[in-house]
Amino acid sequence: MRRKLCVPKQHYMNKSAFQRVQAHLWGGALMLLLLASWFFLGCGCGGRGGGQITDLTLATTTSAQDSGVLDEFVERFEEDYPYRVKAVAVGSGAALFMGRNGDADVLLTHEPKAEREFMEAGYGESATKIMHNDFIIVGPRKDPARISGLTDAVEAAKRIVSSGSVFVSRGDASGTNAMELSIWEAAGVRPQGKKYVETGQGMGETLRIADEMSVYTLTDRATFIVMEESLSLKIMVEGDKRLLNQYSLIIPNPELHPKINYRGAKAFLHFLSKPQTKRFIKDFGWERYHKHLFYPD
Repeated sequence: MRRKLCVPKQHYMNKSAFQRVQAHLWGGALMLLLLASWFFLGCGCGGRGGGQITDLTLATTTSAQDSGVLDEFVERFEEDYPYRVKAVAVGSGAALFMGRNGDADVLLTHEPKAEREFMEAGYGESATKIMHNDFIIVGPRKDPARISGLTDAVEAAKRIVSSGSVFVSRGDASGTNAMELSIWEAAGVRPQGKKYVETGQGMGETLRIADEMSVYTLTDRATFIVMEESLSLKIMVEGDKRLLNQYSLIIPNPELHPKINYRGAKAFLHFLSKPQTKRFIKDFGWERYHKHLFYPD
């Protein structure tokens, strides 16, 4: 007698059930895709939104700090981006040195000549103009060099030297110091000995020292406006086109320094380039001082 083989019956899913399972699988895949997109975009330029907070080292100028705009930049940036900014306020020369060595993720400086050399040497990936104001020469009311009202910084420098007046320099390889030295070079003269005092300090402290000594110095306009009420110094020379004070944001070359927070640097550039930030730069300080401290580029 032949034994019948017991073959299990095959179970087939009807069409409607298959479509329900297929829809369920597609829905799950779509949800995973949306969650992944949200995570990666949230870590970029779209706000904190639960993304991991990472540090961003910003090397910048003391004038940005002394004017108060640096603190505002940091606060506004941190509100909308997943980064914690570590601002290091030094002279532009020192900031560029940090960028060259990979010790800073992004730089905000105001020394065009040194910035060009930095970029030409391959240390930077990009340099973007952010804002500007101007430099001014300030001095005591008595004005022994008779430079008040001049619009020619080189002529003012000559008169300061010929009158035997004292000039206080930052002497710190900053953008302000570089501008000052370029004026002496153009004038072909420079104070000597006790007539030339180098502080090695930032803009705010240098202004205080010049004020205490009742002598001349070169300053950026924004820092002077912020400190003007506490100083007896007055604006002597302004309006010279060579006294333009240009601030630029530089992102170091990530190929030379792969460990820098390149993504954070790009986010900071994105923040400074936004129309809202440009409006803030234009209006910064106006309500209190009724003067423009900076102009956006």
